[in-house]
Amino acid sequence: MTPKTSTIIWTKIDEGPALATYSLLPVIQAFTKGTGVSVETWDISLAGRIKAAFPEKLADGQKMPDYLAKMGEWVLTPEANIIKLPNISASIPQLKEAIKELQAHGYDVPDYPETPSNDAEKAIQARYAKVLGSAVNPVLRQGNSDRRSPLSVKAFMKKHPPRNYPWPPDSKAHVAHMSGGDFYENEKSVTIKQPTTVRFEFVGADGKATVLKENLKLLEGEILDSTVMNVRSLRKFYEEQIEDAKKQGVLLSLHLKGTMMKVSDPIMFGHAVTVFFKSVFEKHTAALKQAGVNPNMGLGDLYKKIESLPEAKRAEIEADIQEVYKVRPALAMVDSDKGITNLHAPNDVIVDASMPVVVREAGKMWGWDGKQHETKAIIPDRCYATAYKEIVEDCRKNGALDAATIGSVPNVGLMAQQAEEYGSHDKTFTAQGNGKIRIVDASGATLLEQKVEQGDIFRACQVKDIPIRDWVKLAVKRARATGAVAVFWLDRNRAHDTQLIAKVEKYLKDHDTKGLDIRILPPVEAMKLSLARIRQGQDTISVTGNVLRDYLTDLFPILEIGTSARMLSIVPLLAGGGLFETGAGGSAPKHVQQFVKEGYLRWDSLGEFTAFVASLEHIAGTSSNEKVRILAETLDQAVGKFLDNNKSPARKVGQIDNRGSHFYLAMYWAQALAAQAKDKELAARFAKVAKQLEENEAKINEELLGAQRKPMDIGGYYDPDNAKASKAMRPSGTLNAIIDGIA
Repeated sequence: MTPKTSTIIWTKIDEGPALATYSLLPVIQAFTKGTGVSVETWDISLAGRIKAAFPEKLADGQKMPDYLAKMGEWVLTPEANIIKLPNISASIPQLKEAIKELQAHGYDVPDYPETPSNDAEKAIQARYAKVLGSAVNPVLRQGNSDRRSPLSVKAFMKKHPPRNYPWPPDSKAHVAHMSGGDFYENEKSVTIKQPTTVRFEFVGADGKATVLKENLKLLEGEILDSTVMNVRSLRKFYEEQIEDAKKQGVLLSLHLKGTMMKVSDPIMFGHAVTVFFKSVFEKHTAALKQAGVNPNMGLGDLYKKIESLPEAKRAEIEADIQEVYKVRPALAMVDSDKGITNLHAPNDVIVDASMPVVVREAGKMWGWDGKQHETKAIIPDRCYATAYKEIVEDCRKNGALDAATIGSVPNVGLMAQQAEEYGSHDKTFTAQGNGKIRIVDASGATLLEQKVEQGDIFRACQVKDIPIRDWVKLAVKRARATGAVAVFWLDRNRAHDTQLIAKVEKYLKDHDTKGLDIRILPPVEAMKLSLARIRQGQDTISVTGNVLRDYLTDLFPILEIGTSARMLSIVPLLAGGGLFETGAGGSAPKHVQQFVKEGYLRWDSLGEFTAFVASLEHIAGTSSNEKVRILAETLDQAVGKFLDNNKSPARKVGQIDNRGSHFYLAMYWAQALAAQAKDKELAARFAKVAKQLEENEAKINEELLGAQRKPMDIGGYYDPDNAKASKAMRPSGTLNAIIDGIA
């Protein structure tokens, strides 16, 4: 009897993991052929999202479905099964680069209007707003997150531990955050008692109300927050930290989340730019305005914009920028050779990717001279900065974490239905004057109100009751399954967390927690406990909100196993389906640059391997398809052998890269399928494949390695040519013939 076909969607995305897909997906599709599994690709890349946003601008052959919208509908069904690879959370500079590339490829998509001057431009900007930042994750993440290092990966990395550099006891490296006026201090929160609809209003000093947003529906039991970043306090804080960094002789670095927090954090970034280069912006106010400079887009954009000015004025501005560097502290560098600083673009230094590296490298970042120096890491808001401050202080006191002996900090994250700050984009506003911003319900009652000064950043977010219940349930389930201590990272002194703690304490009573150690601690204390336990080789489950989920599932994996790309992230969707995420893509741009330059791709697909195992296991657990169960079991065995034989991409050109790692996974998977005795048809089919791969191992490696050390033409960075990219990523004719010949 032919099993019912189950569909798995493999997301087409961007950069390193997108290139890897050209090599890995043919293997996946060939091995699942005839087993009742269909693996399809849906394009949710940045370029794909831009194309889908402007169908009327494209020729018939250029148009594509809005796959993100389709996926948003599918995750609400029990059949959903998605392999979600890391995608670009686009900043405005990235968006503009992608638009330019698409236009060069013949797509008549409009330019992005930074400052719309008419209704048509406002409409274009509104369409692009749906492409910017965290456009994908809020749509797909209709469930909470269970993220952890696979046991096989953790065991392998203990044998081959990544290096965490020793901390000198007199290190000057430290984290600096605000002490007042930030989002943490100003947060207010309320639990909605009955369904209602609210509007957001700015009320000026004259009492006139301006509607900022209306018709936001809220459900019973939903938590609603509002808060504000006082810009006057923020700028004063920046100036103090700049002066202190100069005094201490350390690098100055700023760590924000200009991608996921695509509205608030670029504004905070822009204030850092204008404070650091205060003399330049004050002296050249008129010229910079004439050039259309937006400090929120960074120094790199400034350099591009002032090219439109008369040569003498451009040269004067550039000279004045150089004078600033002589009197200000040295900035952390993104690329020392090219002179790209921490303040060049809001998406170059992203806190969840940058701070783990600071910790791993003993509080150091790269300086102008191409050497590492201790840094002052500025994370303005205290909501999450204190956790980073604690781990830096712990390492200064107790030394680096030893990856060969430490335990793990897996995570259960509250992220379903755009939970918390990652769902705040459409409720973030810059105060247009002095006054207040309030949230008013359908009855006319004011639910929350914030006093604001002109330029202040107002932000509101929400979290629904059903995701909270599911989050608590998942935390208990993981604590029971592992026997590890589970800690809810919640701060009773924070307004939002106070509301959340009340629900956690209530819903824990719905579960059998006998024999479990479940605690509620503020982030600083939770970090202290987790560090103390992992130094003793013990595991501690972090049960966190959406932002800390994101931060901690980069921080601890990078320190434990060298990269978050090897993490397993399972999202049991509320409707019964499954979303399987494959790790972080923070280093993906560098991987593409290296591949184009010298034909070597360092991207590690181990996250894709383990996610696909979980995806197959999900199908096996919800159907009677035994072939899929065998595929999952044998792929898991293949991953173990892959790790034992160290077939991940190496560090140097001329050695195994991403493509070679896919060959070995295919060979080990075929061997495992051939050796199993539960399904004779599968064993016979893959015995032939395994034999072919084994006999041609040397030839395939020669062909794969022979494709390195030469430039690669993939036809584009954001919108690669499929034929060119496939040719570049599948250079072994021998391997291709074997894989494509699987019947």
